[in-house]
Amino acid sequence: MTRVSPWLQRPLPPSLAAVLVGITIALADAQAQIAWTVDPKASLAWWQVSPHLNHLWATTCPEEPTWYPGEGRSSGFNIRPPPPKSGYANTPDTVHVPLYPRYRVGAVCSEAVAGHVLLPDTVKWRGARGQVTVRADALVTGEAMRDVMMHQALETARFPDIRFTLDSLVGLIRQVDTLFCSAVGTLTVRGVQQPTTAAVKAFPEAGGMRVLAKWRIPAADLQLELIPKLHYLALGLNTLIWQDFFMGADLVFRPEAAAGK
Repeated sequence: MTRVSPWLQRPLPPSLAAVLVGITIALADAQAQIAWTVDPKASLAWWQVSPHLNHLWATTCPEEPTWYPGEGRSSGFNIRPPPPKSGYANTPDTVHVPLYPRYRVGAVCSEAVAGHVLLPDTVKWRGARGQVTVRADALVTGEAMRDVMMHQALETARFPDIRFTLDSLVGLIRQVDTLFCSAVGTLTVRGVQQPTTAAVKAFPEAGGMRVLAKWRIPAADLQLELIPKLHYLALGLNTLIWQDFFMGADLVFRPEAAAGK
């Protein structure tokens, strides 16, 4: 019969036990955490004004087949049936946001979006941290003069990126394979930081995790805080036509190891 050493039968000293527990937890976290990277060819960002007047929206992926430029578009943009609405209707629209969503992911976009997320807890998504950047000069409305004016207002030469920094994910709800939550973080436009909470929907698609995010800003805040040059352009903000500004992203995240291949 094998005898067990009396030393092995003694309880571990509290300090040593704490160290071993800490190592075990750290190893478990290291195995569980996943780094996700944005697939730039399959990801896009957008903005939209309400009322949109049938032309006030933009995307970083005009190549997307379901997207339409607004009225007064420049040449070079193919319009497929059904055509966009006409008449510059001054009707608030906070339901159809974005106005032309995509229904299927395709790797057709110009590489204008980048980012990564570290997900230590893959079950409840606690401790998530990350950042998504958008090339500001890649946003287009489909009309050259409007785009030049937009890029001037955003000062894209001085501030090339729009950035969202993720601090946490809260209010997680899981429905089958789809997750709903709020992304709490900081939006940086023209170097100006603003606390922002985005509504998020995430689900598996295209061999990765598709994440739809959008947030809403009172239109007046654009002029007062984020893009003061809009005041001097005498646009819809000055005449109190614009009410809400929406911005969002349709992203495809892939596990970092797979994304690097």
